Amino acid sequence: MRAWWQDLTDLVLPAECGGCGRPREVLCPECRAALMGAAPSRVRPAPEPVGLPEVHAAAPYEDAVRAALLAHKERGALALAEPLGTALAGAVRAGLGEVWGGGAEDFPPGRGASSGGDGRGPRGDVLLVPVPSARRAVRARGHDPARRIALSAARVLRRAGTPARVLAVLRQRRAVADQAGLDSRQRLDNLAGALEVAAGGVPLLGGGRVVLVDDLMTTGASLAEAARAVRAARHRRVVSSAADGKDAGLTVQEAVRMRGVKGMYGVHHAGEGLCAAVVAASPDAFHINRN
Repeated sequence: MRAWWQDLTDLVLPAECGGCGRPREVLCPECRAALMGAAPSRVRPAPEPVGLPEVHAAAPYEDAVRAALLAHKERGALALAEPLGTALAGAVRAGLGEVWGGGAEDFPPGRGASSGGDGRGPRGDVLLVPVPSARRAVRARGHDPARRIALSAARVLRRAGTPARVLAVLRQRRAVADQAGLDSRQRLDNLAGALEVAAGGVPLLGGGRVVLVDDLMTTGASLAEAARAVRAARHRRVVSSAADGKDAGLTVQEAVRMRGVKGMYGVHHAGEGLCAAVVAASPDAFHINRN
């Protein structure tokens, strides 16, 4: 086992660049440019899973970007969370601007902390909801990569003046098989119904604009399942609100429309208050014909 001081030295003075191996660099300028040199883009896998929200990615998953993500995820190069989080923050901003309109600082009426949770306040935080890793993977790696990168991205957003926080409210409700080697259909089947929002997290999802975040999107199966779980939790909350008389005189369907909780039957659109952002996506997802 490595001595603790060796781990600390690698964190403060990394042994090599996570992208190309250059000595004593967390991420060298060339690899940073590969990660963050271009504007984040809207990406779509092919085929696109039903229920996948709009997704923005910072860079294609190839070469130095692929190496950096793997170094952070599988080899515990934790110092890479800072540049990866910065890249993710850029993708989050792009999603906020495209899905809600305006910049990340322009907050529409919502259930923000400053609004008292009644849906009429002028502001709402940006809520980064990471896609959870399997418990066995977290134990094997010693950390949760998506959550760590999300925490870094939230710090970057706050420093730029955007109220942002991480809500790690998604949980695996059942075991899933290793996704490696599965095609898009098999991944969808493997993950169907696998995630849920923890009971205490349901009311927290009304506190702002929800952005699902992950380090990587390949087939989109994980993000589609995360979106389904969030929509289901929001639907339960609206139904409960209607049952409690908070939406007096409205049917459940009317209450759902009024509260903006779309996608309950797999349909999604910009007005539902949900999008997704990732550090990287498969290169083909950047080039798909969107006409």
